Parts: sequence; structure tokens; C-alpha cells
Amino acid sequence: MDIFVAGTLSGRDSEVRRSFAPSIDIISVIDPALTQAKRAAGKHDHDGCRVAVLLRHGLYQSSQPIKVGNEPSNLSSASRPTATMATCPHASAADIRPPKPSDNVYREDCTVCFDSIDDEPGLDVCLHCFNGGCCGERIHGRLHAQQAGHPLAVNIRRTRKRKQRAEGEPPEKISKLAIKAETEEEKYDTQSDVHCYECGVGGIAKEGKVGEVVDGVLKANTFAKQEEVKAWEQEMTACEHTLCLEQEPPRQIPSGDLGHCTKCDLKENLWLCLTCGNLGCGRTQWGGTGGNNHGVEHTKESNHPVAVKLGSLTADGNADIYCYACDEERVDPELVTHLQHWGINIADRVKTEKSITEMQIEQNLTWEFRMVDEKGQGMKPLFGAGFTGLKNLGNSCYLASVLQSLFAMPEFAHRYYRPDEMVPPIAKPAEDLEVQLRKVADGLLSGRYGQPGSDVQASEEVPEQPWQSGLAPAMLKHLIGRGHSEFSTMRQQDGFELLLHLLKLVTRSQVAAQGQYEDVSDPVEAFRFCMEQKLKCLGCGKVKLRTDEMENLSVAVPIKRLPQDTNAKSGGDSDEKPKEEFEPVTLRQCIDEFTAAEHVELDCAGCGNKGFTKQQLFKTFPTIFAVNARRFEIVNWVPTKQDVPVIVDEEDFDLEAYRSPGKLPDEEELPEDQDAGSGASAAFVPNEMALEMLMSMGFPKVRCERALHATGNQDPEAATQWLFEHMEDPDIDTPLSAPGGGGAGNASADPEKVENLGMMGFAAPVARQALKETGGDMERAVDWLFSHPDAQGISEDAAESAETTAAPDSPGKMEVDNKPAHYSLKSIVCHKGSSIHAGHYVAFVRKNVPDPAHPDNEEWVLFNDEKVALGADAEEMKKFAYIYFFRRKI
Repeated sequence: MDIFVAGTLSGRDSEVRRSFAPSIDIISVIDPALTQAKRAAGKHDHDGCRVAVLLRHGLYQSSQPIKVGNEPSNLSSASRPTATMATCPHASAADIRPPKPSDNVYREDCTVCFDSIDDEPGLDVCLHCFNGGCCGERIHGRLHAQQAGHPLAVNIRRTRKRKQRAEGEPPEKISKLAIKAETEEEKYDTQSDVHCYECGVGGIAKEGKVGEVVDGVLKANTFAKQEEVKAWEQEMTACEHTLCLEQEPPRQIPSGDLGHCTKCDLKENLWLCLTCGNLGCGRTQWGGTGGNNHGVEHTKESNHPVAVKLGSLTADGNADIYCYACDEERVDPELVTHLQHWGINIADRVKTEKSITEMQIEQNLTWEFRMVDEKGQGMKPLFGAGFTGLKNLGNSCYLASVLQSLFAMPEFAHRYYRPDEMVPPIAKPAEDLEVQLRKVADGLLSGRYGQPGSDVQASEEVPEQPWQSGLAPAMLKHLIGRGHSEFSTMRQQDGFELLLHLLKLVTRSQVAAQGQYEDVSDPVEAFRFCMEQKLKCLGCGKVKLRTDEMENLSVAVPIKRLPQDTNAKSGGDSDEKPKEEFEPVTLRQCIDEFTAAEHVELDCAGCGNKGFTKQQLFKTFPTIFAVNARRFEIVNWVPTKQDVPVIVDEEDFDLEAYRSPGKLPDEEELPEDQDAGSGASAAFVPNEMALEMLMSMGFPKVRCERALHATGNQDPEAATQWLFEHMEDPDIDTPLSAPGGGGAGNASADPEKVENLGMMGFAAPVARQALKETGGDMERAVDWLFSHPDAQGISEDAAESAETTAAPDSPGKMEVDNKPAHYSLKSIVCHKGSSIHAGHYVAFVRKNVPDPAHPDNEEWVLFNDEKVALGADAEEMKKFAYIYFFRRKI
């Protein structure tokens, strides 16, 4: 649609452009000095601008001021669909159909911003592809319709139901902040309206094909819940009882007999025994329907282990399958065949009830918490730009804490928060990492969403101050976890591993973004620095230097227990085991141990001596210094986190003492073929039992092999301790079979891997070089390529004729760094719990909190999922932080 805007802009040109740009192409903004513009716009009004909009269907001129940032409510039908009942030729389009259970239906918030169905304009859900688009002043729904050629949409608006109380009845007392278990129908009133952007008509009848599609959209799981269902379903597996199921002779079960339990009149929550075809009602279900347990009784009487819930059957073969022998929900790979045995055609089935997983997810939303400081006083909630919380999507606190810390950094904020820049046409914005990072940045930093929630009440201590509802970053979480064995699940994850994975994804996404966006720079560059490793022969004194690029430092925290006072507990009469206390250490002590010289055994090519010292120091320093403090020790073969206090100087953390001097004037370098004399020619064969034990603890195979090689190949406990102490070794993920253990051997690059990298956009010469430098590891090769953008590559002829591997290119960040290495602490990610895979994560970030009396005053702000407050106990939490983010002082 063409549009022509003329108006008195008075310095607000960019805001007016943003208001209209998402919906249509602006031809021009006429200068107010022009006569035509004066006639069209009239006099300037301080409350907004009068604009004239020349549409394809005629001229419209507003007689009222239009507030900047709000969509004009009285545009012609060509701009906004009418509300009158109408027919539309697109309503019978062949490409509209009800959503399948496997389809993602974005019916809760916009895929480009966090405007949602709870906002006054509502949300437009495309009836062609189920994309969700806002229809306020940003008008991402209209933009999608134009770009995709999808004219039909259903506008959904949701309002919170107000509970009616009898006269004189006091309001329900709220003793603590809680989200109660209520269904969407119990909590909200929902209105919907079908309209066509192309025809400019609204109020299209919701009947026939359109009615089926709209009904399917309204009943579909939200994207967040759909992803949670998928994640939980990934945990389900088949068992011997489903795989080896033996069925009695087949018979046709009359459809009438599938209507109720064989022992009672219940018509819902019915379970079909796959062995004999008996139909029995299930247990009473939380948030679901009743049950008299007749299905369970049948299982006990018959020893038939596997049953399927009829109401959960879908045409694409999904269903609730329960094995009573295992007492677990299971998967039946032959479900279609097993149902056909009883004359049930799954292709004709329509899901009518919630699955066990869906009800479990709803039950998980019933949680309680208290937000009080160490004095028991309620914390002060904060709102506005930079103080917006993120909802917990189910064990997602680790993600929320890391995101809050990252977007508090200027590099991430400036890279992804672009309020003046339009998102280019994207076919599937929910599947685009760049779009979702911009969406989260806008949500956290714009202040648009950081407002008190209307349906969340404060705790009893601060009844007058509600918290905010928070934003649900479900689409970003889906993209982060896509294809990852851990982050794609609903299990709690290690926040530090998430940080590493996310930074890797961000760096990889920059190549695609450069062709679509302006001013694209990799924010992860601020985290990068170079460590220089020096090997020094104890015999001849010659040295070998190697530089490795890193993005973080993971340091072990020394664990020293304090003597326990046996009489401290209840006069010594209590049987309760006293809580262990540990000797405090400083973060500087941890880095001292990391950078200390250690003795290693290597063969010296110069003198034949086997003794070397190895030390790692900083060659360059990062702008953002991320440090992981590992407080783990092995207790009964399980890595257990101990609450060792780590003392940190937040104002002046100096790393100058760890600057590498490089090769000293009196030192001589070893020849380049030093690795050839390492004595590693014989292939190492790890102890199979020890290797299996280490891998069962979650360590990668390559690391386990290196640990066993370094500790004698016998003792798994010693190998485990070695792993924790050498997590940050640059070659920790390099296979031992790679020549010299450094991954840059003589073997030629695998042509298939070169081709795969070529499909990702990398030229064959640099792909060969990356594979050679990383021992043929595809994932590490991709990382190497992104960190070596200036690599020249290896030609095919050179690759075939090369007999030795050239020295690795220097990492990308090799410029001389002479600036002072002084840092201040900006944020911390804290973890409570004895295991990184359980417990709870929160973030504390130093921010300028609005205060007229002290405009430059920085305070510690607590981000606890969707709750944002002044962090009263930040000083104590600093001692037990899991990740520290320092910023270099310039």
C-alpha cells in the first residue's frame, strides 16, 4: 500500500516515521514550509501532529491531533479493517487450515516485539501460517501480511476477569506473592475478530472453514507451552513393555463402547489397555478431570502394563502412553499398529483432552516465593527502562540471569537495541536469532514493558507495591536450545555453560546479519582476549610460546574447611549434622593459582630433557572480563558445589600482575618441530571402565581421555580432579590422536567436511585450514573460522603436497595491548543450591537507579526472574557468585 505523509514534525520526525514505517512504505515526509504541507497539516499542536494521509483509496485528513506513538483510530478502511460483518473471497483460500498439534501457534505475543494479546489493540494471528503480529502503533501484524501475502488474520484481545464479591465481603487476603493454578478460561475473557488486510474488511463471519481455523488457533497451546511440552516429551523413551507388547486376539471395539469406562459412567480421562482392549477411567488428575481408578485396578488384576489415553490421541500419532509396570509415561513406537489391532484408526482421531505433560506444566506454574531482605522487609520493586524482568519458563532462571547480565553491557545493548531501525522482511521471525535478540533487547531496555503487573500482587510486607508480570523469552530460548542435547530440555542447566553457548551462537549469527542490517559488529569481541602459554625447558632453558584466544576464565576455588564447633548446635544435644563452613578466599588467589607455573613432562627437542615448566598469562585484556568461580569437589563420585566465600574488590580489580612479558631478551625459542619430540607417537588406549565412569558424570569423551592420560589411566577420581583443575586448558578439547595434542597435524582435511563448511558460506581454502588447525573437529573448526576472519586458507595443491603443518595463524586479537588492566565489577550471576543442575539462579547488576538527589549513584539491582528490586543483600551474594562480569576502566 502506498502512503504519503505530510505534517508538522517539530523535531519528532523519527517518531512519526517509526509509527508509520512498520505498516507501509513512506514515500516522503513533506517539509512543513511547503504550501501543500501547510494546507494538509494545519497548525502544530503540542499534543501531537496533524497529518494528511493519501491512500490508494482516497485522501484522509485528520481533524484531531494524533499523538505520536499511537496508531490513528480513524483511518480509512484501506488502512484499518472495518468492524462490520462482511464476506471476503480470501476466506475460502486453499492454504488456510486448522493448526496441527505439532504446529507452532504464536497467539500470545508478537514474534518481533513483546506486545501481546493483553494489550488494548490485541494481537493479530495470521490464519495462513499462525505468525503473531502486534497491531498497535508498531503494526508488525500488518507488515507480516504485506510481506508474506497472507491477508487473513484473527485479532485476539484478552482481559483479566474481575472477581465479583458479595456486598460487605472483604477482599481475599494475600499472605505471600503467588501465581495460582487457574486455567486461561478462568482467568481471562477473550474476544476475537477475523479481518482481511487486502480487502480492508473486518468482522468476517467465523463459520465454515474460517471458523475451524479460528477455533483451532484459540485452543492451541501458546508457543511457550508448546515448546515446554516438546522439551518434556524429549525425556520420554520406550521401555521393554512397549517394545515387546503382546496383544490378545484382535477384535473390533464398537465405537459406542469407547464412550465411557466399562465399570462406571465416566466419559473423560479414559485409558485403553493395549493388551486386551479394556477401557477404564484413570486416576483423579490435578487441574483435569475426575477418575475412579478403574484403569489402574484392571492393570493390577490382569498384569497388563501399557495403556493409552484416548482423549490425547492426535492424527499425527501422538498420545499419552503409560506403563504401569515402570510407573512412567512412555513412548510406543508401534502405537498406530497396536491401535489398529482394536479397530481404531488414529488418522480419524481428534485430541479432546489435555495430555499428562500439559497438565504437569500447568501444575509447575503453581509456585510461591517471598521477596524480602535480610531484615525481613519487603524489597523495593523497580520499573522502567533497564528494569524489566523475565518470566521463568520452567527451570529457565539460568537463562534469565545471563541475559540480564549481558544486556546490561553497552556492547550488547547498542548492538541489539535499535529503536530507530526497522526489522527487514523475515519469513519466520520467530526462527531468526537476530530478530529474537533484538526483541529481547527492546523488551528489557525500552521501558515499554517494565510496568507493574495488573494480575500480580505484592507480598504481605509491601501490599501497596505490585511486581511486574515480566516477559517470556520463549522464542529466544527455543533458538538457543535448538539442536542442543541439554539446552533443548526443561532441565535446569549450568548458567556458565549457557553463557559460553550463547556467545558462540551470537558470533556465528553475525555473518548472516551483515547482509541485512546496518552497523553490524560482534558484541562478543568485547569478551575476547589472548592468553600466552610459555613452555620452558628445565634443562636448556629454551622456551616455546603459544597464544590462545579466550572469552572467559574459569578458575577453581580452593576448598578449605573451617574446624567445626561441636557445641555450637543446641548445646551439643542435637543430632542434626552441623553445617560446614569454609575458609574465605579472594578471587585474586584463584587467579594466582590459575596463572602459577606448573611442572609438566615433555621431551625437549633441543636437549632431550623431559622436564618443563608451563605458565599462562595475559597477552591482551578484554573489555568485559567474565570469570567463572568453580566451587566444586567430588563427593561420593558426584560433583558437589560448596559455599566457599570468595572476596572480590568491586571498585578496583587489577590484572596488571598477570600480564605476560613475552619472550625475554635472554631466552631462546625452541625449534618449531618441538611437538615431534613429545614422545606421543604411540596411540593412547584409555581404561574402558574408568572412561565409562567419567563419561557417565557428563564429561565429554575427549576430555576424559586427556584426564586419564595425564593421571596414569587407572584412577577415575584422580582423573575427575584433574578435569576440574584443567577446564580452561586451551587444548582440553583437542583429541589425543591429533599430532602433538594441538590439533594441527599433518592429516589432510576431510573433503566431506570441507564441503559442509562450504555450504555454510566458507571458502574451501579457509575451511581446509580450519579443519587442519582443529584436528578435523567440525564444531571447533566453525569457531576457529569466526575467530580468524583474516585467514588466507590452504589451496588444494598445497594441502596435497604439505608434509608438515604450518604454524597456526595468530588469533584475531593480537594487537599490542598497553592500556592499564584495571577493572570494576558490573554484574554477578548467583546460584543457590548444591548442584549446578538444580537450585535457583539470580543476577545482581550495578545500575544507575533513578534518584534526583543522586543522579550518578549506582546501586546493585536484583533480577530474580520477573521480579526486579533494589538488591539489599548484594554484598553477601558477591561472596557466593558463580559468574563475575568485570568491566575495564578506560
